[in-house]
Amino acid sequence: MTDFRRVTDQLSVSPQISVADVAEAARQGFKTVINNRPDGEEPAQPAAAEIEAAARALGLAYAYIPVRGGPTREQVEAQASFIAGAEGPVLAFCRSGTRSIVTWSLGQAMSGERGREELVKLGAAAGYDLSGVLP
Repeated sequence: MTDFRRVTDQLSVSPQISVADVAEAARQGFKTVINNRPDGEEPAQPAAAEIEAAARALGLAYAYIPVRGGPTREQVEAQASFIAGAEGPVLAFCRSGTRSIVTWSLGQAMSGERGREELVKLGAAAGYDLSGVLP
């Protein structure tokens, strides 16, 4: 079930995706997939290696930046760097999409690229409440 939520022209986030969703992401023009969900959170979730293989087979870039709880500074920086180097739109996912958008928004706030108010609005438009996680 595809639930890609557009945040900006460069980034969409999603709850857990399947291998079939990777093909749909490619069809929709995404060039990069970022997996923020650690393997093994629940038995039915696809392994990161399965999603990576599907992405690479379709010519998509792939990054595995698993976030447990809140993202670390290193995870925020890694995700920001990967998105900055992406050749086109990025789809980031985790269980619900929350860790993905929080990790991205913290990177935006740290770099000064976007202010808190704008980030909260972008989050709300995508169905996420960022008001409690942004400085």
